[in-house]
Amino acid sequence: MNQLRENIKTLGLSPNHIFQQVKDAISEDLAGGQDVTSVATISESSVATADFVSRSSGVVSGLHVAAAVLEYCGINHYEVLVDEGAKISAGKVLITAQGNSRKLLLAERSALNFLSHLSGISTLTNQWVAAVSGTKCQIRDTRKTTPGLRQLEKFAVRMGGGVNHRLGLSQAALIKDNHILATGSISKAFTAIKKEFPGKEVEIEVDSIEQLKEALTLKPDLVLLDNMSVEQCAEAVALTAGLLPLEASGGITIDNAKSYAATGVNYLAVGALTHSAPALDIGLDFKRGK
Repeated sequence: MNQLRENIKTLGLSPNHIFQQVKDAISEDLAGGQDVTSVATISESSVATADFVSRSSGVVSGLHVAAAVLEYCGINHYEVLVDEGAKISAGKVLITAQGNSRKLLLAERSALNFLSHLSGISTLTNQWVAAVSGTKCQIRDTRKTTPGLRQLEKFAVRMGGGVNHRLGLSQAALIKDNHILATGSISKAFTAIKKEFPGKEVEIEVDSIEQLKEALTLKPDLVLLDNMSVEQCAEAVALTAGLLPLEASGGITIDNAKSYAATGVNYLAVGALTHSAPALDIGLDFKRGK
């Protein structure tokens, strides 16, 4: 387990956070009892081999989370056969494990849930990255994540070739329309943040070229162009002349992403990466031993 924890750390993740999530997942699956089906049908001494196999092509992530599930359930003999972020084809064995049959089956669903969900995010992210290839624009995630899974979902975005926006509200300030309404203007909101948190990065959301002009006078770290057309984004890029990064958000699909990226914006903010990614089809092939 110590080696797995070190491996998780090298990925930029918190081992304690992941093992707590694994514990919660198994507890939820057992629902206060035991696996009545396995207890009734499988000998306590039975051993087996289990292979986690991709049923479709994609980009895999969450392998170390699946490994954490195995270890938590008492399966210590396993091998992760591919790297996080690897492009895989259907039929690829991702992890092979050996051990007590009941423990393998206890680990099965939670391990697959993590692995399929995170790989789905990586796969969708990679499709968006491919859609803007040939430009300098990067695909960036949002805070539209599954409660409790943000750290892992943002990791999955990175494995798919995307980049992360702030992990949480404390990391940076993002002045949105409601903050502007609350304070009365972009300038007042910006000034208040700089006074209270002088060292924090500040991003300003604007929905018009006029708002952009006001924002530029404040010299924020970044400006988010909300629901602007391709033409408006191009105008915004020309107006800023590379003085600060621009992020486009809203109304962007994988089909028109290249058009937005070609305007010269630095980022496309894509909430769908984490709130709408379909799970990658991954299954477990169970081979009974004695």
